[in-house]
Amino acid sequence: MKILMSVIFLGLAAAAAAQERAHLDVQTTAQKEELVVNDAGESETRLVPAEILVPGESVFYTITFTNVSDQPADNVVITNKIAENLMYVDGSAFGAGMDILFSVDGGVTFAAAGELTVTEDGEVRSAEAGDFTHVRWVMRNDLDAGARGIARFAAVLE
Repeated sequence: MKILMSVIFLGLAAAAAAQERAHLDVQTTAQKEELVVNDAGESETRLVPAEILVPGESVFYTITFTNVSDQPADNVVITNKIAENLMYVDGSAFGAGMDILFSVDGGVTFAAAGELTVTEDGEVRSAEAGDFTHVRWVMRNDLDAGARGIARFAAVLE
């Protein structure tokens, strides 16, 4: 069974959270790997828009944000919701010069992955990648006027 995924819908959470600052233009792309055979008959993998995913396929999110003001942007925070039918790929979040935090409670609280716990059947355990509901990137320094930042993560369609 194929599931149609809207690239625009998948990226709205990051854009909405960051654009509240009015200094940032935020663009989110969702891509998946596709195996193709080139003209020489060699197989290669490339990233293509993730318009259709089947269970078990990975989607790779790239959030690009640009300071469109004429002043440095301070306290830049990018937050992206992980859709309910997706499971975060452990260790896949990346953002140069940023602290990466996660939420397991729908975006209410955030902490480093190793600091999160969940309660399951009355027992408290360390949170796992499948428990994450949001990814958050917090820039350690100001984002200069005209500068661009990139944040990434991957998830698997369940």
